[in-house]
Amino acid sequence: MSEVIINKKPETDLCTSDFNYELPEELIAQHPAEPRDSSRLMVIDRRTGELSHEHFYNIIDHLRPEDTLVINDSKVIPARLYGHAQGRPDAAVELLLLRQRGNDLWETLVKPGKRARIGMKMVFGEGKMVATVTDIVEEGNRLVSLEYDRSAYANVYDMLHELGMMPLPPYITERLEDGSRYQTVYAREEGSAAAPTAGLHFTNELLDRIRQKGVAVVPVMLHVGLGTFRPVKEDRVDAHIMHTEYFSVSEESARIINERRAAGGRIICVGTTSCRTLESAADENGIVHAMSADTGIFIYPGYRFRATDALITNFHLPQSTLLMLVSALYDREHMLNIYKTAVEMKYRFFSFGDAMLIE
Repeated sequence: MSEVIINKKPETDLCTSDFNYELPEELIAQHPAEPRDSSRLMVIDRRTGELSHEHFYNIIDHLRPEDTLVINDSKVIPARLYGHAQGRPDAAVELLLLRQRGNDLWETLVKPGKRARIGMKMVFGEGKMVATVTDIVEEGNRLVSLEYDRSAYANVYDMLHELGMMPLPPYITERLEDGSRYQTVYAREEGSAAAPTAGLHFTNELLDRIRQKGVAVVPVMLHVGLGTFRPVKEDRVDAHIMHTEYFSVSEESARIINERRAAGGRIICVGTTSCRTLESAADENGIVHAMSADTGIFIYPGYRFRATDALITNFHLPQSTLLMLVSALYDREHMLNIYKTAVEMKYRFFSFGDAMLIE
């Protein structure tokens, strides 16, 4: 792994409260659209300021043959585990795996946190797995070592698929019957604690039609951590520090992106994670380089985009780093007005909500 990518922050006098907006609770989507591409789509033309209101399956009408769609093919793991403290069946614990730090060493969120002291052991699946707290790291997260019968499971992910549950965001309060709906159809490499949700709108059939039009669909990978969704606690935006996430761009993906952009095609990122990946891997001239590294890049107004020409994304939480990113691509005041319009028109918000294309 190479160095941690943390690009220099732009200077700003913006406050976190400058990214607030009013959202009625009933507009927080509790279930994904059925079928996936039937969700609504707001198209934003940055040159004219015009908005159009369509459905996601119309996205193909806004793509040109020379364009490139960049997707994040990270796969969400069943990272939420319920168990109890060893020797105390009445002491319930919840373990959320955030990021793999070694073969069987994971950074985790433990509830209740006060009980999770170094050396504490937690039992899951009636003893099929034991997790031992080995250290306390940033934000009070715990490093835990996992022990399980390696002869019974091919790897840790095999075990998690038996014992774990999908880690839905806390604002989704209703049960998801089909866990695959919190997974993109192109998810490949396991490791995310949350879904790259802009990709949830695509079906295999829609992607086939997009490719047939001549558009390249190119994968990159960023394992999504909960740091992306954590609230910004600082009053000033530029005081916030992002948690790092692991990303990878292959030689083939970098080559295709660079060649097609040099030929005049647009690079359209599917989701903020794809955008952050490209911006982390691109140099000052906008050339994307193949690499695997950690990124703590924080994009907010004042940032100069290097490799992203357009973005497909969902509607994000108030005062979130994701709302700050889309406000950097367009304009903060325009974006807040767009969100006000979305509320008035009863678009569905957050992970299972509707989408926008900022072009």
